[in-house]
Amino acid sequence: MEPKLYYSRDEMKRLNIEKLESRGVTVLEIAEIAYNQQLRYNKDIDINECILSVEKILSLRDTFHLLQLGAEIDRLAEMGLFEGPIQDIIFNDLGVFGVDEIFGLDIARLYGAIGQTNFGDIDVNKPGIVKALNEEGKPGKPSCHTFLDDIVGAIAAAAATRVSQIISEETAKGEK
Repeated sequence: MEPKLYYSRDEMKRLNIEKLESRGVTVLEIAEIAYNQQLRYNKDIDINECILSVEKILSLRDTFHLLQLGAEIDRLAEMGLFEGPIQDIIFNDLGVFGVDEIFGLDIARLYGAIGQTNFGDIDVNKPGIVKALNEEGKPGKPSCHTFLDDIVGAIAAAAATRVSQIISEETAKGEK
C-alpha cells in the first residue's frame, strides 16, 4: 500500500484539529486568544470570525506540517525516545533552545510582520491555553509542550492578523 503524502485542506484541518484535541487544545481556546489580541484594536470583533480564521490557518499546508511535526516531537520527548542531550533540552523546554520559536515564527510569518509581532506578544505574555500548555510542560511535570505552546500561540497570532486584514478590507470597501 502506498503511503498517503498529500492531503486536501479539509483533511489537513481535520487532522490538525484532532492532533490539537489529543494534546488538550480546542479551536475555541485558540480563537479566544486571537479575539482578545484583536479586541484591543477593534471593538467590533466577532469571536465567530476568529474561529473561522483559526480553522483557515489549520487548513494551510505549512501549518499542517509544523503542527504535526511539533506535536510529535513533544510526544516523543514525553516518552523519552530521543537520545543524548536533545532529550533533556526538549523535555525541559530549555529557554535558549529556540527551535520551537522558529516553528511559531514560520506560522506567524504567513501573515507578515504583524503576524510575527502578534506572535511575539503572545509568546511573551502567554495568554489562555498558551499559558496552560507552558505550565504543564515545565520540568517535574509529565507533559512536554515545548513546540505546541509556540505553535498554538502562532496560530492565534496568525488568526488575529487575518481577522484584522478582513476588517480592514471591509472598512476599505465601506462595508463597516
